[in-house]
Amino acid sequence: MALHRYDALVELIADRAPACGSTTVVAVDGRSGAGKTEFTAGLVEATGAAVLHLDDVYPGWHGLAATPPLVAGVLEAIAAGGTGVAPRWSWVRDEPAPPLRVPPAPLLVLDGVGSGAAVIRPYLSLLIWLDAPTDVRRARALGRDGETYAPFWDVWAEQEEAYLARDRPRHHADLVIPVR
Repeated sequence: MALHRYDALVELIADRAPACGSTTVVAVDGRSGAGKTEFTAGLVEATGAAVLHLDDVYPGWHGLAATPPLVAGVLEAIAAGGTGVAPRWSWVRDEPAPPLRVPPAPLLVLDGVGSGAAVIRPYLSLLIWLDAPTDVRRARALGRDGETYAPFWDVWAEQEEAYLARDRPRHHADLVIPVR
């Protein structure tokens, strides 16, 4: 996405007060393959924000529900002026990796499914939901992660369904962006 396409979003973020201590936190949520990471990369380029990719935190293919409380713990520490620490996951080894340290920053973008969870929302200044049709999402996700992801598509989709029903992130989003 070209930087000029982020101009209005950059202005919107600038108008939002920090809700996490002195850090303004923007969540980019949406189902797998919706384009969150690509969108986040453009937003980070346009703003200079720090980023926390939830892909680094999910504790494996069955770990979506466990992730929002971990991220909320990171944000709680940042709100108190400290450095947040989260467990990290090695997808290559399929095991925990050394912890991830997230220091306070003026602007932090959360990238991933679950970033708009109810437990995280008190720390958010802005929640963005990326919405894409299932066929588009599946093609993108499998094109990105290939055969590694294919056996887990349904497992992950079930967890997304439970998350969507429980936390209703799209309903709480400040901005819904359709992706084709």
